[in-house]
Amino acid sequence: MYEKMGLIEKPPRGSNQYRQYDQKTLLRLSFIKRAKAMGFTLKEIGELLSLKATSSHTCDDVRKQAEIKLNLIEEKLSELQRLKFALNGLISSCRNNQEAEECPILTLLETKTNA
Repeated sequence: MYEKMGLIEKPPRGSNQYRQYDQKTLLRLSFIKRAKAMGFTLKEIGELLSLKATSSHTCDDVRKQAEIKLNLIEEKLSELQRLKFALNGLISSCRNNQEAEECPILTLLETKTNA
């Protein structure tokens, strides 16, 4: 997949048909793995690698990409906090041994919204 996206070059295969990565490719794969762990998409990782490969870019360019990612993460965290609050409210509105057809959680999920 990384080869198709241009993140790494297609590695040669040995006689056993296993891919044989050189040190440069292994370092790039480590970069990709760490960037993915930080939440960057493969497209964004490609952009970061492109910034690294081009001498006309600065650390400031990379910082801007990281700031964009941080803002997206903060938005996701806010949304998750809203979902957590809403779900906690629904959970606390459930009564023990209440019939499932009267369950507020199921009722809300069945309600048609304009989404």
